[in-house]
Amino acid sequence: MTKVIRIIARLNVGGPAIHAILLSASLNKAGYRDILVCGEVGDSEGDMSYLAKSYGVEPVYIPELTREISPAKDFKAFLKLYSLIKKEKPDIVHTHTAKAGALGRLAAILAGVPIKVHTFHGHIFDGYFSPAKANIFLIIERFLTAFTDKIVIVSNRVKEEMVHKLKVVEDAKSVVIPLGFELGNFLNCEKKKGLFRKRLGIEEDLLLVGIVGRLVPIKNHRMFLDAARQIKDANPGIKVKFIVVGDGELRAKLEKYAEDLGLAGSIVFTGWVKDLAEIYTDLDVVVLSSFNEGTPVSLIEAMASGKPVVSTDVGGVRDVVEDGKSGFLVEAGDTAGFSSKIAMLLKNPGMRASSGAEGRKTVARKYTKERLVRDIEGLYTDLVSRKLKKART
Repeated sequence: MTKVIRIIARLNVGGPAIHAILLSASLNKAGYRDILVCGEVGDSEGDMSYLAKSYGVEPVYIPELTREISPAKDFKAFLKLYSLIKKEKPDIVHTHTAKAGALGRLAAILAGVPIKVHTFHGHIFDGYFSPAKANIFLIIERFLTAFTDKIVIVSNRVKEEMVHKLKVVEDAKSVVIPLGFELGNFLNCEKKKGLFRKRLGIEEDLLLVGIVGRLVPIKNHRMFLDAARQIKDANPGIKVKFIVVGDGELRAKLEKYAEDLGLAGSIVFTGWVKDLAEIYTDLDVVVLSSFNEGTPVSLIEAMASGKPVVSTDVGGVRDVVEDGKSGFLVEAGDTAGFSSKIAMLLKNPGMRASSGAEGRKTVARKYTKERLVRDIEGLYTDLVSRKLKKART
């Protein structure tokens, strides 16, 4: 039996947590021993530990493994990871996200783990930190990559950046494995139509534009709010309401900004919602305004729900959305273009329907859990065959 220790910084709402939980649950059923290790979710973040529980995954929690950089906590987290790895003696340590990738791989290297794998769900080298800090993290990542057997990247666009622009990893050591999800709830979301509107008392004749994600700087919700104001000003005949789904450190500031823009009666902040399919089915357009993205989970879920999307053209978004067909893309920060594309869809129900249908067809084929598990199993089989069997002969 191949033993895997899978390390992720925390199970906060988002693609990496879903990805890690699904892999751990599926591989354990497939004959692996997959141990999921994580830190604790921050106070302002949505917690997805309920999803792990629903799949029968019992994570090993290391409280010191936090999002923030803290030398004391990081050192304690490293020691605990090293101790766990020495005790369990895994064949593979597979890390996810930046903090877990650094501490987990360093512990695995020093503990003599035969196979080290890291997944980039995006990268933190653009839009997250100052240029000086980003350069330091680049140096650290290049060092760790030298001791990593395989770097998994979730989209072709992000791979291009990592290999050719940032030169973090050479092409031969990297592989693109897109995310995979349980999409059935979204593909069949029509049976929940009307529930979200009814719960919030939203009239049937109001068009709804929604954005789903953490309320943090990288997601650039201010652009969404600015676009909402522009849409209202330029299209007084459109009856529309804007929905912000999620929570985070910027919520109070964003609510105040929306009020300052005069949007108080036209916008709803819902906080975190577990049943997103109930929301997507009642939205008319789903948007993303990020400065940077790996693979945009909210757009995949929206497209699986048959909804047209408008997004900034960053990171791996273009690998998900075909501009002009399954959705529309604009440059990061282009508020005028963003609002124009949203308004175009609001005015054209036929375009909304055709774009949504195309998106649903695309993601239903490409982003399944089954495909993800097959790809990861194939990767592990190849690595075990090349490294472990060779070492035993």
